[in-house]
Amino acid sequence: MDSAVSDDTAVAEDKAAAGKGAAGTAAAAGTGAAAATGTAAATGTATAGERAAAATDAGSGTGTAPAEDASVEVMAVSEPEESLKAWQLDRSRAPVATKIVIAGGFGVGKTTFVGSVSEIPPLRTESLMTAASAATDDLTAVPNKVTTTVAMDYGRITLDNDLVLYLFGTPGQQRFWFMWDDIVRGAIGAVVLVDTRRIDDCFPALDYFETCGLPYIVAVNHFEGAEAFDPSAVRNALSVADTVPLLVMDARQRVSAVESLMALVRHALVSGGE
Repeated sequence: MDSAVSDDTAVAEDKAAAGKGAAGTAAAAGTGAAAATGTAAATGTATAGERAAAATDAGSGTGTAPAEDASVEVMAVSEPEESLKAWQLDRSRAPVATKIVIAGGFGVGKTTFVGSVSEIPPLRTESLMTAASAATDDLTAVPNKVTTTVAMDYGRITLDNDLVLYLFGTPGQQRFWFMWDDIVRGAIGAVVLVDTRRIDDCFPALDYFETCGLPYIVAVNHFEGAEAFDPSAVRNALSVADTVPLLVMDARQRVSAVESLMALVRHALVSGGE
């Protein structure tokens, strides 16, 4: 009996000692945590952002994931844009967009001009010619013409790294002249095409641009089989001032059309500076 009591007493003492040890350990841990908190508060080094970063690192296992995401994003932005031109990659400058009008009489080659020079598929508003227009549209010089522009032509060409020309061709017949004011609005100049076989057809266009004060050049579109005239003779026949550029070209040839546009741009710059 005494031995059993003695054993029970020993077990109770061991439990009590273990309890005191656990309580002491918890107290020591609490004291250490409080001290750490007090130190952080005193020094101000444990900010909310640092604790959030630490929590993020602890949750992910490593602190490298955000850096990897950032590098992927930078690589996506810095990928070479091989399809773009050099001036398009220069964010410090924007291309200058200018509007050019291509005008002239009926069947003089306006649609051909826009189509030969445009770097995009040109917009055309061609309609089949019918017997209803036979009395007003003279096909003597262009017997093979079967369509005519009933609204406008549209194309685009990039002349320089940052100079883009938008081309608007006017309809030639008098019944469509009411659209000219809307087509010309905002243009820097016009190319007036001339067919020397029907030179009088270009006078309405010349009068229009002279009246509104829009800079223009005269481009003599030389048709096959037509008589070639000296440019000075054409200038005299048209009564065009010497300050207006006049050149002979072929609307079917891209290089020839581009030269006409460049001549107009130069003339418009000079006229604008006067």
